[in-house]
Amino acid sequence: MADQNELYQQVILEHNKKPRNFSVLEEASHYALGKNPLCGDQFAVYLKLNEDNGTIEEIRFQGSGCAISKASASLMTVNLKGKSEEEARLMKDEFQKMVTGQLDPDTEPHHLGRLSIFQGVKQYPVRVKCASLAWHTLEAALNKEQEAVSTES
Repeated sequence: MADQNELYQQVILEHNKKPRNFSVLEEASHYALGKNPLCGDQFAVYLKLNEDNGTIEEIRFQGSGCAISKASASLMTVNLKGKSEEEARLMKDEFQKMVTGQLDPDTEPHHLGRLSIFQGVKQYPVRVKCASLAWHTLEAALNKEQEAVSTES
């Protein structure tokens, strides 16, 4: 478990320091804002879906937050590019189950790939909302929700 924790910390630090896909997507077809009022994290998620096949052509995020929330958003964008809307929703559900301890990626089938590095978050319940903020915001963007999504709702 020590190796897993060390890898988790390295990934968090790297993606916090140099987040991937961290910018506004001007030609976004979908957009949502997400907030975690407890700690002040706030991110916007931008998507451009392919009109022909519904895949995510481009995904970006921007905002501010703790290292865990920023790293989660960064890895989310890397892993969802090229996926279908259905695959994105499935991964969101699996990610949420994993960080809340309802899915063990070491023993149960999943589609999370490298995102399984976040499984350690379940040990810190107060950080689960940090890790899942971008994912809830993604879902709001896919649903074209106008209101900001909150981790407290």
